[in-house]
Amino acid sequence: MSHTPARSAHHGAALYLAVVQFVFVTCWTVYVIYLPGMLESAGLPRRYAPWILVLDQLVFMAMDVMTGMAADRTARLVGRLGPLIVGITCASCVAFLLIPHAARWEGWAATALLTLVLIWTATSSALRAPPWVLLSRYAAAPALPWLNALSLTGLGIGAAAAPYLGIVLKDADPRLPFAVSSLALLATTVGLVWAERAISAQASTPPPPAAKPAALGATAWLFMAGCVLLAAGFQVHVSLNSAGQYLRFAPAGQLQYLMPVFWAGFSVAMFPGAALANRYGTLPVIAGAALLGAAGALAGALAPSLEALVAAQLVAGGAWGCVLMASFTAAIEFGRTGREGLALGTFFAILAAATLARIAAVATELHRQPEIAPVLGWTPLVLWLAAGLLFAALAATNRPRLAVMSDE
Repeated sequence: MSHTPARSAHHGAALYLAVVQFVFVTCWTVYVIYLPGMLESAGLPRRYAPWILVLDQLVFMAMDVMTGMAADRTARLVGRLGPLIVGITCASCVAFLLIPHAARWEGWAATALLTLVLIWTATSSALRAPPWVLLSRYAAAPALPWLNALSLTGLGIGAAAAPYLGIVLKDADPRLPFAVSSLALLATTVGLVWAERAISAQASTPPPPAAKPAALGATAWLFMAGCVLLAAGFQVHVSLNSAGQYLRFAPAGQLQYLMPVFWAGFSVAMFPGAALANRYGTLPVIAGAALLGAAGALAGALAPSLEALVAAQLVAGGAWGCVLMASFTAAIEFGRTGREGLALGTFFAILAAATLARIAAVATELHRQPEIAPVLGWTPLVLWLAAGLLFAALAATNRPRLAVMSDE
């Protein structure tokens, strides 16, 4: 396969985005690890930590949509998104760098800590939807599944590394990991300016300006409704069910090695999933992957041995990787009318809402209630099965449109 300069530029941009996603996930992991201790040092109870994380997700939900819409507007009026992303990220990194130092401000420590956390959360939304808008503006539709799979690899690797970071950083001074993470994030994000210049220079035709973008259609909002089911099923499976399933066969000390199995399947399966999405369209792939994920969740709940459970987790992780890759691509396709940022921002807001619900459930111990706990093992199966059927129906009723988009 020959590699044109434009294709190399797109791959370079996708790799940069993968690194940005990896460092961003690492920053979030570092933040979650140290948040209870930093609250205590600022004079606040450690029990506030889950509720601050809930607040973070609320901020993400609002800012994801707002930054997505800002990306659409900037792309139309200015033509370049890289400087906007880097400018906001600078504020984000400064706030993140200062968070572990808030305790030094004596009587203002609690206020300073919460202010810095809110600034960091709000500004870091610039690293969610806008970079994907940047990547999608110049990429041809058939290349998007592969580029999204490449970009999401950073997320998978970062999530897989989270259990190890929790052990390595448990007793470390937070100032060093916060400083290293923030500087690394800023350094990699600056590369997105170069990436945008490279792909715009190599693009055969620049993206046409859209003076008045069209609104997202009914199919796009049905797609978003299906994503709510998928995201909720993912949170229940990974965060509420997986550890308990492993503990049926392995001691707690092995969880750090077993929990990343899901993310191994995630990172590997996205690439064959991208080939299928390019050939058959995104909605059929989401439908098939959701049904496969439901089968993996069922196999995990009924696994008779550790080996069978590991295999089930690989299947579920691979299915989620295909779902996420194809969903990013579909969101871009639905937003091709000049609403890419809105579509992607809404998709990110859905992911944040599912995370918020999971954190709130853990904080209130809702998942341990006698009437709730017994049904959690079957919840991902039900949610993913329902989503798979919904997306199968959407795929069946949108074949002409999907064929047009795949040939663009």
